[in-house]
Amino acid sequence: MITAFGGRGDGPGRAGWRGIIRGWNLPGPLSPMRLLVSLVLAAVLAGCSLVHRIDIQQGNAVAPEAYARLKPGMSRPEVRQLLGTPLLNDVFHANRWDYYFRNEKAGKLVEQNRFSVYFENDKVARVEGLPTPSATRGPVTGIPGRPAPEPAPAPAQK
Repeated sequence: MITAFGGRGDGPGRAGWRGIIRGWNLPGPLSPMRLLVSLVLAAVLAGCSLVHRIDIQQGNAVAPEAYARLKPGMSRPEVRQLLGTPLLNDVFHANRWDYYFRNEKAGKLVEQNRFSVYFENDKVARVEGLPTPSATRGPVTGIPGRPAPEPAPAPAQK
């Protein structure tokens, strides 16, 4: 029987697959023990500190500047504009907004913060927690080589 390889069904040409494998110049016979040792060594090396752990930052970092501007009597939309959307909006505690922040670097906890805003009659009643220390906002620097942009003017009061 003639196959697509042009031989007798045992691979390409007269030498078959053995001729191609012989052409790879393997260093010697690959015994099952040699194969097992190679696989175990590869698995051990792959598991040793070669695993990259990404930095994970989750939640809302409440800046000290925003914390200072938060006042009792502010409405929910004002708080949302100032601090952003809360991470947790609990249906069982509808009058509490939780701002939770967690930062991990290389799998180790670097910073964690919880900040809660309590409302009564849709106005801020009290605040629990402190701002996130690492969330300080520096001055706007703009593009290197160009002056910093001017801040937007405040809207006119009626």
